[in-house]
Amino acid sequence: MASVAAEMAEHYLFAAIVASILAFLLLAGIRGRKAARGRKRTDDGAPFAAGKEQCDSDADGCGVPDVIVVGSGVAGSALAYTLGKDGRRVHVIERDLTEPDRIVGELLQPGGYLKLVELGLQDCVEEIDAQRVLGYALFKDGRNTKLAYPLEKFHSDVAGRSFHHGRFIQRMRQKAATLPNVRLEQGTVTSLLEENGTIKGVLYKNKAGEELKAFAPLTIVCDGCFSNLRKSLCSPKVDIPSSFVGLVLENCELPFPNHGHVVLADPSPILFYPISSNEVRCLVDVPGQKVPSVTNGEMASYLKTVVTPQVIPAQLHDPFISAIDKGNIRTIANRSMPAVPHPTPGALLMGDAFNMRHPLTGGGMTVALSDIVLLHNLLKPLRDLHDASTLCNYLESFYTLRKPIASTINTLAGALYKVFSASPDRARNEMRQACFDYLSLGGVFSNGPISLLSGLNPRPLTLVAHFFAVAIYGVGRLLLPFPSPKRMWIGARLISGASGIIFPIIKAEGVRQMFFPATVPAYYRKPPAN
Repeated sequence: MASVAAEMAEHYLFAAIVASILAFLLLAGIRGRKAARGRKRTDDGAPFAAGKEQCDSDADGCGVPDVIVVGSGVAGSALAYTLGKDGRRVHVIERDLTEPDRIVGELLQPGGYLKLVELGLQDCVEEIDAQRVLGYALFKDGRNTKLAYPLEKFHSDVAGRSFHHGRFIQRMRQKAATLPNVRLEQGTVTSLLEENGTIKGVLYKNKAGEELKAFAPLTIVCDGCFSNLRKSLCSPKVDIPSSFVGLVLENCELPFPNHGHVVLADPSPILFYPISSNEVRCLVDVPGQKVPSVTNGEMASYLKTVVTPQVIPAQLHDPFISAIDKGNIRTIANRSMPAVPHPTPGALLMGDAFNMRHPLTGGGMTVALSDIVLLHNLLKPLRDLHDASTLCNYLESFYTLRKPIASTINTLAGALYKVFSASPDRARNEMRQACFDYLSLGGVFSNGPISLLSGLNPRPLTLVAHFFAVAIYGVGRLLLPFPSPKRMWIGARLISGASGIIFPIIKAEGVRQMFFPATVPAYYRKPPAN
């Protein structure tokens, strides 16, 4: 009996050991799944904001990041996904990972969409009720003309896209967060960490308010138009020519579906474009840095008494008034800033922190995504980013290679805003009318400029050629059928005014880099041997 009892005790002991092991494995599995879910969500339910637990050991491929990205807007999110897809360890630090709510960054031109495809991010415009944009319609003094994007040579999916900015950003952040080697953390970067002239990382405060340091061989600053870090990386010369007043018109139809609408109003343009299946964004441009107050009702009065009586399309009149009465009026300053970088070992500046243009033409995201495609191609041959001075020397080519595309879009935005704005100067108003009539001619006269606007053919010489073709066309209108000394004088002033619009913008962008980049030594920089 004793031997039987002993044998049974051994069986029970063995069973208890096995059960304990199974229970431990089950518990570990449950905790692992919870941790995996926790890596994709913050404490407040916002998606993909990883905490420290996401990259807590070298064993899972995290460890010290290869790249720190400051900011997770359009540029930062796209960059994080692109570099992460190449296998680089990326630490993204974003001030606020909840869905942003902005009234610009809502229209992606076809050229920008092509860059999105090139980066593998085209699905980020899906499931957000984004609308296809096929061109523009211009309205002036009771007349209108439709300008279609030249999309005949492209796949049927290629078009512009318009959407709620925040929804697009969240989709890109989600996409970046699907990569195990990309860590998104909510925190505020307060300064760059510098040692002997080289940026080693950043100092930041996390969501809990703890002050932390993060280190990486390369820090890329994409913290937007209000960047507090760019002063050491560039010479910021920010100009604010105007502000946008934003409204949302609900349950209305545009005169030309799937088109952006530009009303050449007095004193400056008004934009309409769809941002969802039942919402239309209206942006009223107000020149200067001071706008009527929203809180005391001055803005509502301005919109009703100054803007509404103008050439707003008839079917948008009542929805426009209704949007004003609802009171959800937003304003944002329109900033422009040419790119004047200070090449700094260990750091790079991108996005609106680096380069801005007037948002009239919707070219900002196209420039940012083009820059990311270029930077990705430059970094792809490199596996080791630790030689900061050599890497900095090589990446000077980035600043040169980006110039033709970026400067064309920047120059077009600045020049078109000035041409489309009303002026007491008759020569300027003749240029404005000439631009409308030139685009209304159709064919090459509209396809060339709209291909520039769309980002499908951003060539500097094409821009200059069409700009002065408009000016010459305006002079021709003045001199025919019978020239007079007064008309000839206005024509001369028109040419002079056109030169005064475009040449200062080109000078700020850099004539050599814009038109003759191959003459810049940095154009030929080769990747360093790793």
